[in-house]
Formats: sequence, structure tokens, C-alpha cells
Amino acid sequence: MSAGRDYYEILGVPRDADAAAIKSSFRKLAMKLHPDQNPGCKVSEEKFKELGEAYAVLSDPEKRAQYDRFGKAAFQNGGGPGFGPGAAGFSDFSDLFNEIFGGGFEEMFTRGARGPRNGPARGADLRYDVEITLEQAFRGNEREIVVPRAQACEPCKGSGSEGNAPLETCATCQGAGQVRAQQGMFRMVRTCPACHGRGQAIKTPCRSCGGRGQVQKERTLSVKIPPGVEDGTRIRLSGEGDSGARGGPPGDLYLFLSVKPHPLFERDGADLYCRAPTPMCKAALGGEIEIPTIDGERTRVSIPAGAQTGRRFRVKGKGMTHLRSRERGDLHVELLVETPVNLTAKQKRLLEEFSRDCGEEAHPQTRGFFDNVKKFFDANAPGR
Repeated sequence: MSAGRDYYEILGVPRDADAAAIKSSFRKLAMKLHPDQNPGCKVSEEKFKELGEAYAVLSDPEKRAQYDRFGKAAFQNGGGPGFGPGAAGFSDFSDLFNEIFGGGFEEMFTRGARGPRNGPARGADLRYDVEITLEQAFRGNEREIVVPRAQACEPCKGSGSEGNAPLETCATCQGAGQVRAQQGMFRMVRTCPACHGRGQAIKTPCRSCGGRGQVQKERTLSVKIPPGVEDGTRIRLSGEGDSGARGGPPGDLYLFLSVKPHPLFERDGADLYCRAPTPMCKAALGGEIEIPTIDGERTRVSIPAGAQTGRRFRVKGKGMTHLRSRERGDLHVELLVETPVNLTAKQKRLLEEFSRDCGEEAHPQTRGFFDNVKKFFDANAPGR
């Protein structure tokens, strides 16, 4: 019995914790500290043993009552806490786990994440990055891609055995795929090192695949990208990943789409945004400007007289396609009034004459700004 920390501290629960909280905390810590999760770590092994001792006491109402009253002294002089080989309540550590986890705890650490122990393993999932243009995202796209992936070896039919000869029962684990070893009070269960959990051994490895049962090959696929996809969209192609070992099901292929930046449009969902430079005279007098659209057409936008930079206009239904829908977003056009440059002498004289003829009424924003400037200086004048 451990003579160290308090049992409640070991389990990380308060002294008034109910049975459910004690059990829940034990489950989490047991999975974290299990020796199979920390191979060769003596510290984890000792904590694992300490954890089991604490739970054996606090999970039993009678033992917990004795512990709360007398501490660990209640179990001295032969009165162990009911944990360990031959102790009342649990025959060994595995029985403790099977009791609390409902059986099969050992398999939690030895069974593969895919499929049952000794069964065919599912193939690995694959990722393929695809870059498309904004126009292709709008219309949809179909292209061919070449994907390197693991496929079943044809000569041995994926068995790994030369000539697809029958496999033999593994002599190390007797076909169980696991080996057990008793280490003091622990009964350890690990994947068989000889057959790697298969339960079967290859007498003569296949010369084509070296006994792996798989070979690396390239596969050409025709991929359809639907209209309306966005940057970062993921498309799953079921069964197009690596083939499974020993006849197991294949994994999936995931396409990750990235959309190239566009020189004219910026995208926000199904809406598109475009900045349109507009000559100063046209913004002052009013008129129309022509704007391209993502579908390759053109649309005209009416500019009212006196329009300023930043003025926005919406063209309905000229944005991107909605995914799995015939509807489209909108196109938002932002005006950028352009001041003329590289003027001739005549143009400069005309502009100077125009400037002299313009009164304050022609520049209301300028007049308002300088009115506020005057108020600011008047309010902060010395002596005020």
C-alpha cells in the first residue's frame, strides 16, 4: 500500500465527491497513466499503481468510511485496502478495469482505431490540394488529377504471401494478435511483436511487395468541382484513398480547394466587390461606367452627378453562384474618383479658371471640414 499522497488528492476529487465523480475521474486518469500508453516510464507505472489503490478504497463505501475516519492506518496490520493479487474485490488490475469500464479495457490500448483486432485494416485517407481560379469556382470545373496511393499487390492478392499461399497461425501469439505478460500485480496486454496484431504469419514473403501486401502506384481520377465552392472547401471521394491491408476497405481521398486571388474581384461569400476608377469629370457631371462581371459579360452602372470616392452601387444577381443552388449573389461596385495627371498647359489653365469660378457651394465637404477646424482652434485658443 502506498504511504504517500491522500487518496482524494490522487484521484483529483474533493472529499465530498459522489461515486459517479470518483468513477469518472478514475477513468480519465487510468487511460492517461496506463503503462501501454507510457511504455518504459517508471513514474507513470507507479502513479498507475497508486491510482488503482486509491480507487479500490474510495469506490467501496465501507472502506471509504474507514479511510475517512482513520486514514491509511485503517488498512495496516494486514487489513489491506482490498486491492492487488488475491485481495478481496479484485483478483488483479485487469479485473479492476473490466469492472469499471464494462469489460474489454485491455483492448482499448491494443486494438487499432479502425476495425476489430485481427480483422482487415481500413486504408489510410489521403489529401490532395487543388488550386482553381475564381471563374472556375463560379462555373464549376472538371479536371484530371494523378494521385499516388497504396494498392493491393496483384501477384499475392494483397496477402503479402508469395503466390497468395495460405498464411500460418502466428507461433508467438497463437493467432490472438496479442501477448500477455504478468509484471507483479499488473497483467499487461500488448500487440504481438511477431505478427503485429494480425494473428497470422507469412512463411514466404511476396517478392513483388516484400510481404507488405501493397505497392505504391499512381491513379488518374476525373474530378468534378461543383459551382459555388469557396476557398478551403473540402471534397471527399469515398474509397479513393489507400487500399486496406489484408482485404480491408480502402480509405477516402480528400480534395482541399484553394481559390487564386483575382485581379478585379474580391469575394465575400456569394457577393463580389470591385473598385472602379472613375474620371473626375464624369464623377462631377454624372454618367455611366462599364463594369465586367464574373460570367464574362458586362454591365453598366449609372453614376449620379457629384459622386464621391467610396460611393457604392449594387448590381443584383451578378455575384458568385451559391453552392448547390441556381441563385447568385450580388456585385458591389465601389467608386474611386481619379484626379487627372500629366496635364497640358492648356488643361491647367482651364482647371485654374474652373477653380476660380467654383464657389463654396461646389465643395460642401471642404467647407464643412474647415468650419470644424475653425471651431477647434477657437475652443483651444490661449486664455480659454
